[in-house]
Amino acid sequence: MGLEATMIIIDNSEHARNGDYTPTRFESQSDAVNLIFSAKTQANPENSVGLMTMGGKGPEVLVTLTEDFGKILSALHSTKIKGELHLTSGIQVAGLALKHRQNRAQRQRIICFVGSPILEDEKTLVKLAKKMKKNNIAIDFVNFGEIESENTSKLQAFVNAINASDNSHLATIPPGPHLLSDLLLTTPILSGDGAGAGSGAGAGGDVAGDIGGFEFGVDPSLDPELALALRMSMEEEKARVEKEQKAKEERESKERGEGSSTLGAVKEEDESTPLLKEDEKGDSSKKDDDKMDTN
Repeated sequence: MGLEATMIIIDNSEHARNGDYTPTRFESQSDAVNLIFSAKTQANPENSVGLMTMGGKGPEVLVTLTEDFGKILSALHSTKIKGELHLTSGIQVAGLALKHRQNRAQRQRIICFVGSPILEDEKTLVKLAKKMKKNNIAIDFVNFGEIESENTSKLQAFVNAINASDNSHLATIPPGPHLLSDLLLTTPILSGDGAGAGSGAGAGGDVAGDIGGFEFGVDPSLDPELALALRMSMEEEKARVEKEQKAKEERESKERGEGSSTLGAVKEEDESTPLLKEDEKGDSSKKDDDKMDTN
């Protein structure tokens, strides 16, 4: 990750109340925002992050670009769930917020959480994507909640239109007992600069490496429970793989042993070994001499 200014857009529409993501769609976004802020600021101390919503009557900037994590937390706690999703207008407002960044050397990025049905059609989204591309803005989408709807295809079309040197990504995360933030670690949104998993459906791929020098991109002092859970999960997976590999080697060794058991009893003599040993030669000569004497 280089020097960046990042605007995070969260989905606070009525669909965010659903509990198919732990604990709810909205609260799962809050955890992910904490993770993104930590990853961005640890990657470069000059990075700045802003926060806004796109539900209710329209988009609202909660926190302009900042390096103060306390402002982000305060804004998350005060956010209300209401209204419908306003995706295109939310992206446009985020683009304006990035335009007014103080450090002009920062690259511009938007990370947008989409957990509600997208009302705009694909043509409108593609047109907006081309506009954002001209303004050198990269956009990452976290697609969750409505992944079985047209959202996935619409967002993929947007990413295809805006992508330049693999700087924009789509991470589609299915529901389940896992945390949204945990699976977000496995996507290129946090692994940076196209490393890790490819964009598209699913959140599979390699777990994001050391972001900012911390294992799994998480500072244990900020979130010790998450860091411990990720470490235990990695160790359990490593132990499982080693156990399967050991069992496979034992099966192969056993099969090889059974196949060669019938031949094991046959021992080939070394060609250099004489047909008769020295003592046997002596006995044979003595018997011949005795036989001649009797004659």
